[in-house]
Amino acid sequence: MLVASSIYEACQYYKLFQDTPLKNHCALVTSYDPQARNLTTEDTGADNETDLKFIDAIYTDLLKDVDPRPGLSAAATYEKDAKKAFKDKPGEIRLVIVVSMLLTGFDAPSCTYLYIDKFMQDHGLFQAICRTNRLDGDEKEFGYIVDYKHLFKKMASAMAVYTSELDHTAGGGDPEVMLKERLQLGKERLDQARDAFLLLCEPVPRPKELPQYIRYFCGDPENAEDLQKTEPRRTQFYQSAAAYVRAYANLADSLEEAGYSAKEAAGLKEDVRQAEHLRNTVRNASGESLDLKAYEADMRYLINNYIAAAETKALPKLGDRGLMEMLKQSGLSDQLLNRLPPVAGNRDAVAETIENNIRSKIIQKQLADPEFFDKMSKQLAQIIQERRKEALQYEKYLQEIAKLEHRVEEGKADDTPKALKTPGQRALYNNLDRNEAVALRVHEAVHGAKADAWRGNPVKENAIKRVLFRELKDDGVVLRIFNILVQNTEY
Repeated sequence: MLVASSIYEACQYYKLFQDTPLKNHCALVTSYDPQARNLTTEDTGADNETDLKFIDAIYTDLLKDVDPRPGLSAAATYEKDAKKAFKDKPGEIRLVIVVSMLLTGFDAPSCTYLYIDKFMQDHGLFQAICRTNRLDGDEKEFGYIVDYKHLFKKMASAMAVYTSELDHTAGGGDPEVMLKERLQLGKERLDQARDAFLLLCEPVPRPKELPQYIRYFCGDPENAEDLQKTEPRRTQFYQSAAAYVRAYANLADSLEEAGYSAKEAAGLKEDVRQAEHLRNTVRNASGESLDLKAYEADMRYLINNYIAAAETKALPKLGDRGLMEMLKQSGLSDQLLNRLPPVAGNRDAVAETIENNIRSKIIQKQLADPEFFDKMSKQLAQIIQERRKEALQYEKYLQEIAKLEHRVEEGKADDTPKALKTPGQRALYNNLDRNEAVALRVHEAVHGAKADAWRGNPVKENAIKRVLFRELKDDGVVLRIFNILVQNTEY
């Protein structure tokens, strides 16, 4: 949040930011309304008609695509939407420029920086400071105050007087407001984050290259349980890497001022680049999609500005696309091998990445068709064993793994009857002794008995169980098939 001295200055700031990466991510929230100038409660800063025309021009452009809501002007509609986006979608609205509005009674936990370019004092200053002290998950421990008006002494005075207003009975985090020196605190945080990350990576076997990191954080792809067992370890690794990158980014422009030598600063930059590279590699190798809320907008922007690195070759885009799609596009040829480059000269790292991605898909779909995906898991283990025994040439290995991935993606074996058109029908067939007639009969019976929103409704669930028992005559089989139906979205 940037606090300007007047609406005119706020508009000037807004115009300047349109020529920066913050264009389309910057909002202007003041009390000015082009249709009702006399209702403005904030200083416009317009000393002459030219200044007022400039403000009008900025707001006319700002509101040109805004459709007023019933009972609201275009300006009021824009303000309401901007506040909601700033609070709920910090990656969308990254900066909001204000004069006096939003400085009291407006809580946006994601607000981390307050830039003050306005003389303030006493209660107003204290309330403004409090805009940054709302916690936002584990990633935000404090907010930053950037003071352009030398208000530090006034801040300390205001805090001493008004801290008693803080609500200590509401529960949750400590609401205390404490001023700390940014560089000192930043250095402590960066050192701690670096030590925590290095300690987490210490058990990785030597020579500590990418294959070892993949195996340590993703497990052995031949073992069907390893990917799940190592999930807590990966989660901790992702969080630690993110904390390290964020701590570095918050201090990247002031490393030497914080006490690091030029050599140490250069080393930190390379270490952070490597940490981000390792995080991406492990993420791709595990086939996982991360919740990037904690570090999406801020971290990506700061990394782009402060960490220069060649484009990573961190094991291709298997996290975003299916292997089969990649194989269809490139073909099983030298072109494919270029798309799947051996990491550090080690084809095993690429192979384990592919295998972990397929393993992840099998785990995700297992409950929807236990019999089929249990067979797929065994086939994957067999292919892995043959690769490790070097019984398969790399080209042959890719062909076999592509066929397996296709079966996993389609959810059917090569000999599945053509009459079974849907995943649900195939799941019933695979788990009812591969009896096509019974599978189709159960499929039709369930569709005839199921009601809307039946999951979690005992009455509606029992109606399905009754038709299952009528067809299957066995309580154990009914319960097993019912659990499969729960997992299949077509029912």
